[in-house]
Amino acid sequence: MHFLSADLEAYIAANSEPEPALLQELTRETHLKVLMPRMITGHYQGRVLSVISSLLRPQAILEIGTYTGYSALCLAEGLSPDGELITIDKNDELAGIQKRYFKRSPYGSQIQRLTGLALEVLPGIDKVFDLVFIDADKTEYPEYFEQVLPKVRPGGVILLDNVLWSGKVVEPVGAKDLITPVLIDFNKRLSEDTRVRTVLLPVRDGLTLCMVL
Repeated sequence: MHFLSADLEAYIAANSEPEPALLQELTRETHLKVLMPRMITGHYQGRVLSVISSLLRPQAILEIGTYTGYSALCLAEGLSPDGELITIDKNDELAGIQKRYFKRSPYGSQIQRLTGLALEVLPGIDKVFDLVFIDADKTEYPEYFEQVLPKVRPGGVILLDNVLWSGKVVEPVGAKDLITPVLIDFNKRLSEDTRVRTVLLPVRDGLTLCMVL
């Protein structure tokens, strides 16, 4: 991304766990057929999500922002055998590719897709989660966080993607930039929030990990 050279990114990926074959195929198809393929989680961050999920062995995972389903499949690798992953996305146009890859994975029966605006869908979900991954509209991160926090058990984890925003969080903010100021303020408030323990990891475009107290 903005702060890592292509050579370093390649080196990091090469010295991490290999990308599963199904996810390699999903990456190729996303780049060939879907707009803004850089939004896909990708090999390295996908392995990070998989390892975090596997450490937690969650019974219930919530994802906000499905895109083509790559991150959901990575998170599902750590699910308990009878666990469930709920993924929410406002765009139903990618449902076809999501369903195909979910079905081909070992976790297809454990993944539930919901279509709609997350802030409207979340109030209707009556479930306690062990792990939450947020990767949707950045201007709504504060609202997502406040809505999901009461739904996460103590000791559970909330992950938030793209919190470094290609390095813009430490650069002068443009007059028309509506996203960066939200992330700057949100990152600061999270670091001071006594309801969670927070660490911002320089993984790809920035990944914040919050452990709920």
